[in-house]
Amino acid sequence: MNKLKIVYMGTPGFAVEPLRTLLDAGCRISAVVTAADKPQGRGMLLQPSDVKRFAVERSLPLMQPERLRSADFVEALRSLEADLFVVVAFRMLPEAVWGMPPLGTINLHASLLPDYRGAAPINHAVINGEKETGVTTFFIRSEIDTGEIIMQRRIAIGDSETAGELHDRLSGAGAALLLETVRQIAAGNAKSFPQPLPANLKPAPKLFRENCKIEWNNPAEKLRNMIRGLSPYPGAWGELNCAGKNMQVKIFKASAEKAESNCKPGAVVSDGKNYLKIACSDGFLYPEEIQLPGKKIMNIKSFMAGFVRQDG
Repeated sequence: MNKLKIVYMGTPGFAVEPLRTLLDAGCRISAVVTAADKPQGRGMLLQPSDVKRFAVERSLPLMQPERLRSADFVEALRSLEADLFVVVAFRMLPEAVWGMPPLGTINLHASLLPDYRGAAPINHAVINGEKETGVTTFFIRSEIDTGEIIMQRRIAIGDSETAGELHDRLSGAGAALLLETVRQIAAGNAKSFPQPLPANLKPAPKLFRENCKIEWNNPAEKLRNMIRGLSPYPGAWGELNCAGKNMQVKIFKASAEKAESNCKPGAVVSDGKNYLKIACSDGFLYPEEIQLPGKKIMNIKSFMAGFVRQDG
């Protein structure tokens, strides 16, 4: 395994632990490919990706192409004469790139493929109330997340686990699975098989603000899962009327109660001190961590102290 020359491609925090694991196991990383620095924060200063920060710490050669199809980038990759490309949470690659190394290009994906193909597999698994997910390694092909599966590992999802908490566990589990996959490829023992095609594939499209909005006429448990599936980022948001004020809030943690109610969905019910609940189609949602625009996340008692009246 240590003789293989590997090019590693990744950008966000999820891709750091797999890279660390490969390095600590003695893998030869010929170069790390990551996104260009991007302006962030109030000052819009250029910030490196999480993978770049780690690569700099380990003194790894870096490539930050603006265009993956550019002749200069493709030629620079080719000059490395790498045996294998490893991709974790990166951009969609052109065939001129993924088809280059003799041992292929493998990807680590945070779901049990073929379910949850797409950009946000962890979020959607939690949003949908799944009890189990996992990680998959597969060979990249033209269509995204459709290549032959090499290995998979199943991971249980906790009843109250957030997408952020699951993200960290899957990064660690994925790192171990990726290392085992690379070992098998190096030994010539890796076997792959086509992805099955069930009738109802579960997708994992990119999240946008509009599909993070809480619609109160849904069941309380569905909303609870949505909230934890969007926590801590990008955050589920909804509209409330508290103390006669219409406001937008983000909710990061909540519990659900199924109960008979005459309240209109979205109605806020509170004693102004000890509890606050929001009517849903089949009961109530109890926010536990909430955020007003431009403010820090606060617990519900801090929120009630300034904003809530009893609506009945």
